[in-house]
Amino acid sequence: MRFLQRFCIILFLIFILISSIAPGIVSAQDERRVLVLEISDSITPVTDDIIADAIAFAENEDYEALVITLNTPGGGLDETLNIIEQIGVTDVPVIGYVYPEGTQAWSAGTLILISTDIAAMAPFTVIGSAQPVTVTTGGSEPVNDSKVINAIVTRTTESAKKHGRNQTAAAEFITENLNLDAETALEYDVIEYVSPSVEDLLVQVDGEEIKGRVLETEGATIVYYDTPLRLAFMNIISNPIVSSLLLLLGIYAVILGISNPGFGAELFGIVAIALGLIGTGFDVNIGAVFLILVGIGLIVLELQAPGIGIFGIAGLVCIIAGSVLLAPTDFPRNYTPADFQRTILVSVVAPTILVGLFLLFALYKVVEVRKRKPQFGELLGETATVIRPIEPGSEGYVLHRGEYWKARSGVSIEKGDKVTIMEKDDTVLIVEPVKEEKAESAEE
Repeated sequence: MRFLQRFCIILFLIFILISSIAPGIVSAQDERRVLVLEISDSITPVTDDIIADAIAFAENEDYEALVITLNTPGGGLDETLNIIEQIGVTDVPVIGYVYPEGTQAWSAGTLILISTDIAAMAPFTVIGSAQPVTVTTGGSEPVNDSKVINAIVTRTTESAKKHGRNQTAAAEFITENLNLDAETALEYDVIEYVSPSVEDLLVQVDGEEIKGRVLETEGATIVYYDTPLRLAFMNIISNPIVSSLLLLLGIYAVILGISNPGFGAELFGIVAIALGLIGTGFDVNIGAVFLILVGIGLIVLELQAPGIGIFGIAGLVCIIAGSVLLAPTDFPRNYTPADFQRTILVSVVAPTILVGLFLLFALYKVVEVRKRKPQFGELLGETATVIRPIEPGSEGYVLHRGEYWKARSGVSIEKGDKVTIMEKDDTVLIVEPVKEEKAESAEE
């Protein structure tokens, strides 16, 4: 009997122990999370900050892995190297994933993908075109400086070697502008997985041993990284096209505000210039800004001393040339394929021409208004018709050139009589009856 009692007590204690441990096990399984960060634009200094913040978040919250989805034309080389370094030093497994279908990760995006712990692509995506180029007036030219090329090739092949990937293909992305689709990249051992979705990718990588830990990603909760407001705003203005346009619009607004003060254009211009400078990281071509300012000066000179238009044309040429130099298309500040660099140029130059023409028109109108004779001066001495009787001490109404005006006079004037406008008191006309001789002559 005592044995039975002891046995029941032991079973009860075991039941309590299992009951207390089991929720913890289930909770631990439920807490498996994967953080997903979307990179869907050019790689800029702000991209560095966003990735650093996402990595720190994944480390602090003990995420299973960080998935970086890549859909980018490329970006700055310095920023790319910083991202590669961040991926290498973190303890969190980083999965690079070119996603969604039909997108690409060119130039800097390819280098980042090769540096991740696990590389994957969605179907119908493309990587490659990592040879540095500069856009010229005759098209585009590859950067052939061996010091630059060898440094990028070595960095990329070392990343490929570290993760057991095809080093030859990694080098040819840069030296030959090699491009690969998802299936070919998998066949050439440039990536490890082809997957149509993040959920499917997490099932495929489950069980992989990365950075000393075995991934348990199948069924894990997917959490999408929410960019802090400050970084989200910085990410917008750091876009090469947006920052360049902010600088140009700011310069135009300041000049327009100085030419026609009182509307706050100069204040808007100062704010736009400040945001543009912040967006570019203060890396601005001083020569480009000088050309734009010279162009504005020539347009103003044309308006002040109008001639055959030579100063105005020269001004617009200077503005366009400055815009071309201001656009961030030079290597290594912008490490992207030539086609995207040309897109940046068109996006900056086309609005520049439109804004320049608008500025020319606006300044012309300002000068025209300033030279125009004041309208109320033209009223003096002209004739109007009384449409409401005027009595001394009270106001009536007169009709002048289709416009109704309040009017007063020192004598009584009947409706339909003609009056002469003598002066103007704010919005009220001071009138006198038309003299008899003038009235008779008008009737004849």
